[in-house]
Amino acid sequence: MYVCNCNGIREREVRAAVAAGASRPSEIFKAYDAKPQCARCVCDMREYLQEQREALRYAAE
Repeated sequence: MYVCNCNGIREREVRAAVAAGASRPSEIFKAYDAKPQCARCVCDMREYLQEQREALRYAAE
């Protein structure tokens, strides 16, 4: 599934960037040498980032 239609960034690529250490949507764009255009995907990217933070928090407990 595409998360960012403007740049052709897929969900698996967003998750890979987050797993590699991206902590902000701008870092996800940077990982794929892209720039936000319409920014509709930024909310979805933030959700993936929040999911990762929660997973790490639970893993630390």
